[in-house]
Amino acid sequence: MHVLSTLFRLTAALLAFSPAAAGAAECGAQALGVSRTIAIDGSEGLALGLQTYPRTLALADHEVVLTFDDGPAHGATERVLDALKAECARATFFLVGSHAAEAPALVRRIVAEGHNAGHHSYSHPARTLRLMNEDAAQADIEKGFRAVDAAAGFPPADSPHFPFFRFPGFADTPELVRWLEDRDVSVFGADLWASDWQEMSPRAELELVMSRLQAAGKGIVLFHDPRPSTAAMMPDFLRELKARGFRLIHIVPGEGPTPIVHAKPGWTSATEAIIAKTLGPKGLRSEPQEEGRGVKSQ
Repeated sequence: MHVLSTLFRLTAALLAFSPAAAGAAECGAQALGVSRTIAIDGSEGLALGLQTYPRTLALADHEVVLTFDDGPAHGATERVLDALKAECARATFFLVGSHAAEAPALVRRIVAEGHNAGHHSYSHPARTLRLMNEDAAQADIEKGFRAVDAAAGFPPADSPHFPFFRFPGFADTPELVRWLEDRDVSVFGADLWASDWQEMSPRAELELVMSRLQAAGKGIVLFHDPRPSTAAMMPDFLRELKARGFRLIHIVPGEGPTPIVHAKPGWTSATEAIIAKTLGPKGLRSEPQEEGRGVKSQ
């Protein structure tokens, strides 16, 4: 399986440097574009994003990684893709498998335009994967892998073509994280988010996410492409990134070492506090995150 997953990572990397991605120069110097690309090596057993995990990508000041959850969705996702294309920007879309099966043309467009079609489970269960038994949760994740790959036009395989996964609601379990790591799938949280699951105007969302970016200085940012407010504000957001000196980083599956940085002493998971309020005691993680973990022993 390691050979197959290596081939898939190389395929994904080649797609990222396809003519669609290489066309960034066509946008001109006024466009945001992609400043650099970082290869993520799933064999290192990475779980990244400081809101959930005690490590993240080692980004320089004013470097930003764009990620989107819960799509694809007709209407909104097209508008997000149009905005990204106009700025020669690249992102990772963590797709819900059932949504991908309903909109395969959108998945193929995501891949054709140089983005990642990552994974966000098949059903995005309301009670979260954490509250499912382990076999059922693994089956839901596997079904999501197959649905996204099929929608993108990839043949069936043992490993997903884009080995990136984000847990719905960030509600992971240690067992599922280790299971994904053993399959060379990188697990992503986020460093900051736009809170676009809340009702707000595009202007309010823009001001909120830019204030958080200015305070953090860098990071992996989470949006939801099906949200109308996000789709409406995305052109202004990308232009604002450029105007304020932020640089876009594109992540692709590839060979390591992956540049990471560990959390500062005293780190705690912001998402665990939210999950505890939402799910109650039954939703508590069975084993705490440890600041020193993050790269699998070889």
